[in-house]
Amino acid sequence: MGTHVIKMPDIGEGIAQVELVEWFVKVGDTVTEDQVVADVMTDKATVEIPSPVSGKVLALGGQPGEVMAVGSELIRIEVEGTGNLQESTSKAAEPTPAPAAEPTVGAGLPREEASKPTTPVPSTHQPAAIVPREANERPLASPAVRKRALDAGIELRYVHGSGPAGRILHEDLDAFLTQPTLSSQSAPGGYAKRSDSEQIPVIGLRRKIAQRMQDAKRRVAHFSYVEEIDVTALEELRLHLNKKWGDSRGKLTLLPFLVRAMVVALREFPQINATYDDEAQVITRHGAVHVGIATQGDNGLMVPVLRHAEAGSLWSNAGEIVRLANAARGNKASREELSGSTITLTSLGALGGIVSTPVVNTPEVAIVGVNRMVERPMVINGQIVIRKMMNLSSSFDHRVVDGMDAALFIQAIRGLLEQPASLFVE
Repeated sequence: MGTHVIKMPDIGEGIAQVELVEWFVKVGDTVTEDQVVADVMTDKATVEIPSPVSGKVLALGGQPGEVMAVGSELIRIEVEGTGNLQESTSKAAEPTPAPAAEPTVGAGLPREEASKPTTPVPSTHQPAAIVPREANERPLASPAVRKRALDAGIELRYVHGSGPAGRILHEDLDAFLTQPTLSSQSAPGGYAKRSDSEQIPVIGLRRKIAQRMQDAKRRVAHFSYVEEIDVTALEELRLHLNKKWGDSRGKLTLLPFLVRAMVVALREFPQINATYDDEAQVITRHGAVHVGIATQGDNGLMVPVLRHAEAGSLWSNAGEIVRLANAARGNKASREELSGSTITLTSLGALGGIVSTPVVNTPEVAIVGVNRMVERPMVINGQIVIRKMMNLSSSFDHRVVDGMDAALFIQAIRGLLEQPASLFVE
């Protein structure tokens, strides 16, 4: 038997170090060739690291959240044959095996928790049972499971976990909730006093988001501008197009119309479709409109890029927006799909609120934010009528964009959306 060492690969783009986000294996596991063993994160994307060999995991080179240099030892695997590590050097350089980590994106186990022995994965789902864990013991569960339990007033330390290493799954909550008599007798109710707390390491995508937001607020002279838009005619057009061509070309949301309005308005305001290198003190105005589409996933905010929006039709842009959003939410977006935007569009849909103050996605100089659509009484020609209204809450980098230009840009978008036929007049 020999030892094969997998080193942190050179992911390209001059990246010298990456963050270890998640392990998919633990010491003692058997892996097969091409099996993904870990996720690592660069400044732009999460990258899967596959194993080039089959064998048994001997040691892990780091913990989730650690920043590792390219070329450093990631994992050791025992293989048939000689491997790529000589026996004489492997004994001298062999690292201490790393404890197993909870396989949850963006949330690794603390070292003291990870060192506890894990339980085997059950072959079938076990029935719900009250599990008398210690009050300060943190059961394994994903953020979604924790939120659901919190909303339901369930303390996870009383729930049996049937997943790997005793992780609590949604199925375990379902089983727990089907035994109200047992649960109510043994576990505290939703009004019980609580003294527990939870520490969540800021790693992976959440760390990158925190760093980028902090950097943007520190470096950019933000200012926001809010305007309301009557989208009654736009909604009528959208519904008409969906009724006529939705089955053959796909359904249209408001986003491709907003993208089209931005593209047309930017022809008059090229200074807003720009990036600013504040270290070199250089503004680059872009002819191409690469729109970043802010997308909320289970692990945090990502901004996949709709490239050359100026050349796309409503339906081609709509299809690409859907594809990019699905790739981002599924953590499958490539580095190229997450970089290179020149302006960003952000929307929370029905949760958009009345007003928001989005943060500029540096090095861009503008972000257009969409608030929710509501029906309101409006006065038109002296008559009170019901109209569909929507606010745009947009932010700009005041070092590059003057307030007058920002206001005129948003007013141009307003005019295009309120008279939607003008979106397509060349």
